[in-house]
Amino acid sequence: MNNDYKSVKSSFWSNLFKTPTKKDQLEDIMLSMAPFKNLDQKYFKILFKLIHNRVYSPNEYIFMQNDPGIGLYLILKGEVLITYETEDGERFDLANLSNGDFFGELALLDEDKRSASAIAMKESQLAVIFKPDLDEFIDAHPKEGIKILRGISQILATRLRNINMDYITLYNKIRNK
Repeated sequence: MNNDYKSVKSSFWSNLFKTPTKKDQLEDIMLSMAPFKNLDQKYFKILFKLIHNRVYSPNEYIFMQNDPGIGLYLILKGEVLITYETEDGERFDLANLSNGDFFGELALLDEDKRSASAIAMKESQLAVIFKPDLDEFIDAHPKEGIKILRGISQILATRLRNINMDYITLYNKIRNK
């Protein structure tokens, strides 16, 4: 494993019990996000009660590649680096995220392991929606659950289109050499 970071590599289990943060801006951030912006206020308040707040130190792993996917993370304050490590130990930085961004949404859709690691680059306050909580919400309120899943699908579709364009650009650069 690459040791570029003096990291506190904590398992996802220990992160479940980290110190809560304030929920000051969380409602505004969530209501601006595609998965949540179309929820009726009544149901948003129910969902809002399912949020867990966490604080991560600089260079602390939020989750590691191949950990079980357990939730969606929203950045209230801070900076998070998403990285991928090859079997040879080579690390690729995939995204640098900050206030208002979110990550880990695939965990809400499937049972697969994390495809990348997430590392807090400075002290970061995150809000987490855990998959079991969201699943219960969707079971209890299916119409609102569809709105959330549709919002996540829109985000994934946009990301896939962007990846396709990046692929085409890279392919054309290689082909034209």
